[in-house]
Amino acid sequence: MNQDQIKEKLCEIMKPDVDFTLILSGKASKKVNGLYYPEKKQIVLHNKNFESADGKINDNLMMYTAIHEFAHHIRAIKDGFVKSPRPHDSEFKIIFEQLLAEAKRKGIYTDSIFGNEEFTKLTKKLRDEYLTKNASLMKEFGGLLLEAHTLCLKYNARFEDYVERELKLKMSEANSLMKVHSMNLDPELGLDNMKMVSRINNSEKREAAENKLLGGEGVETVKSEYLQKPKPDNVVERLFAEKEEIERRITSLKKKLEMIEQQIDIIDKQAN
Repeated sequence: MNQDQIKEKLCEIMKPDVDFTLILSGKASKKVNGLYYPEKKQIVLHNKNFESADGKINDNLMMYTAIHEFAHHIRAIKDGFVKSPRPHDSEFKIIFEQLLAEAKRKGIYTDSIFGNEEFTKLTKKLRDEYLTKNASLMKEFGGLLLEAHTLCLKYNARFEDYVERELKLKMSEANSLMKVHSMNLDPELGLDNMKMVSRINNSEKREAAENKLLGGEGVETVKSEYLQKPKPDNVVERLFAEKEEIERRITSLKKKLEMIEQQIDIIDKQAN
């Protein structure tokens, strides 16, 4: 594919509100496969990175990188081309997941490499014998923690002390595992996704999120739909919201700093 054909396919996935340019560098790079320059609204693909020993370009792999960089362009449009301090944050991942899903649906990109026999066999082993098995085991562990909680109530023992002192486990982790068990989530999700879904309080929404993940929908997309507050579409409002969040963190850190300084003063006075 040439650069015009790649751009045409990207626009077929999603027509952007702001145009962009795409060029093939004609070079190989050891650092990156592609780059996006928001100030130029330009995607650069190092097409030599996708060249095999016989000199042929793997168009499918190059399209994957093109979609990745295109996701940066879509994100930049939403941000008013203000440079983000975290270019690969959850919002970028959501955009990328959605673009990739649409590209697969339209046959523009396929997971041909990960779909071959070797990868399929290894993936099944990783999922069945490790991810699902570990999730199932930890779900059972959550049930045993609930039993321990009942015993602590019976013998007037503090459950938090039992968890943190005897099991050497964080209370937040114990609570998470007990929720996973009580909600009877499918271990096929994997432990991390089970924990994420368990944070959805509404049972119908929780079931819908579980089904979407099991159906192959992206984690960040599901998380944004059921757990994250929608961000304002207006760029200025988004910046103000981000400003308020930073100010809140600064205030919290200042309070912690004051407490530490007070403790230092007390220790100095006791020492003198």
